[in-house]
Amino acid sequence: MIEFIQEIFNYRFLGHAALAAVLAGIACGIVGSYIVSRRLVFMSGGITHASFGGIGIAYYFGANPLAGALIFAVCSAVGIELFSRKGRISEDAATGVLWSVGMSVGIIFVFLTPGYAPNLMSFLFGNILLVDRANLLWLCALDAGLILLFGLCYRAIVYIAFDREFAATQRLPAAAINGGMMILIAITIVLNIKTMGIVLLMSLLTMPAVIVGTLTRSYKRIMIGSCGVGCAATFAGLYVSYMSNVPSGAAAVAVLAAAYGLTKTGRWVLALRRRKAISPE
Repeated sequence: MIEFIQEIFNYRFLGHAALAAVLAGIACGIVGSYIVSRRLVFMSGGITHASFGGIGIAYYFGANPLAGALIFAVCSAVGIELFSRKGRISEDAATGVLWSVGMSVGIIFVFLTPGYAPNLMSFLFGNILLVDRANLLWLCALDAGLILLFGLCYRAIVYIAFDREFAATQRLPAAAINGGMMILIAITIVLNIKTMGIVLLMSLLTMPAVIVGTLTRSYKRIMIGSCGVGCAATFAGLYVSYMSNVPSGAAAVAVLAAAYGLTKTGRWVLALRRRKAISPE
């Protein structure tokens, strides 16, 4: 571990990767807490996979793939929200349609692009070592914006996360806040594609909140704890990748899975001990 820490300061690309791991953990922890509380996991997965359509189109026209992914993801998020709100189609159905359409559009345009798309695998499975200074600046801006937003609108966001009808009775702009959060989910997904990849990103958005949620029911504690767990998991994944030459995103997911298993086992053991302590002899 000491050697790994030294290498972070010696090599710029590794330093960028370590900083990206921390920034990604913070952003996904904040947004993931809202996703899990609102039960938007499937919808977020749909936005994540639909963004591949924007990547394919951008590759075909020689544009920035992340810019194409961002446009596609934001349009998907807004489309799901509008269609489900007006009752024309259920949220799950809209998500499933956009999920499949986005992936198919991306595959078609990548296939039609002359030559070979060399960075395509990094978008699907992530490659944190490819994160550059521009990506870090965008992640810093995202984290700062999320922290500022939740600091100013924390109570309203919590009301909407758990009960939109009650939030509406409190004269809160529920539709505007929910729409803004949907767009922030899309932005968070796109800016973290290089870190975790389209296939694995949902794990970083959901598993930290699920792990911390087994220990507390406080939304604030879940959000803060999710940031810590996300940072630790992505950093640990980078370390495992450095030591064993495996993809850092997959290693981070494995760390999260192990942490969830240990947490559930620990709670089961504690519950069993309490039952034995209070049971009559």
